[in-house]
Amino acid sequence: MENHIYPIFDHTLQRSDRETLLNQKAKVIWFTGLSGSGKSTLAIALERELAQRGILCYLLDGDNIRTGINNNLGFSEDDRNENIRRIAEVSKLFVDCGVVILAAFISPTNEIRENARKIIGEENFCEVFVSTPIEVCEQRDIKGLYKKARAGEIKNFTGISSPFESPVNPALDIDTSKYDMGQSVAIMLDKILPELGK
Repeated sequence: MENHIYPIFDHTLQRSDRETLLNQKAKVIWFTGLSGSGKSTLAIALERELAQRGILCYLLDGDNIRTGINNNLGFSEDDRNENIRRIAEVSKLFVDCGVVILAAFISPTNEIRENARKIIGEENFCEVFVSTPIEVCEQRDIKGLYKKARAGEIKNFTGISSPFESPVNPALDIDTSKYDMGQSVAIMLDKILPELGK
């Protein structure tokens, strides 16, 4: 039987080709802040607004990451670092696909966020600090996590028994106790739409 040798290509399409097909620029919008600050709520609202403008995006948060690709990780420092590393690697793949990623994770330290930025690429990374004060976050705590953390029932809880470091120079700083959802979304769109080529 005759052997046929076919040329091997890494990819048929490049990122720029996919962005042209989708008529958008890929980006990772990285929401960081305390539990209850409004990260996922803001990300969902932004996702809705971007979709209405024809922008293909995907939300990554604890619901679809911790129950899937990272379901073998706990909340130790090492596990948290690995959690964010995997999220950054997945986000990088989505960016190469031309998709806008909305990543909503506490990601509590500047080091851990900087590592994510390095993996994803500085030019692809837009950091949104949801700077809602911890007092407000605790008032919103419908699951009672802060109460359990203060009672010592939850270890390594960010803001209580584990530190949270505010970003040094975020692209956006949104305190959801000062802005309503409409205002917050408008602030985000003003910053983000030009970066997506819109």
